[in-house]
Amino acid sequence: MAIIVRLDRVMADRKISLKELSEEVGITNVNLSKLKTGNVAAIRFSTLEAICRVLKCQPGDILEYSPDE
Repeated sequence: MAIIVRLDRVMADRKISLKELSEEVGITNVNLSKLKTGNVAAIRFSTLEAICRVLKCQPGDILEYSPDE
């Protein structure tokens, strides 16, 4: 996969749990967990915006592009 999700790293840096983040963002633990592990095909901009607002970060802190070789 060319897009790598670094949400777990940002969450660890901010010392916030999956439960806390899901409550603040307004999505379920299950959906946030899928996003955290990269098991999603898409993310809504509104969800990405909410995650960035809560974690005080930029989208590039969470998502990384790695070209397939």
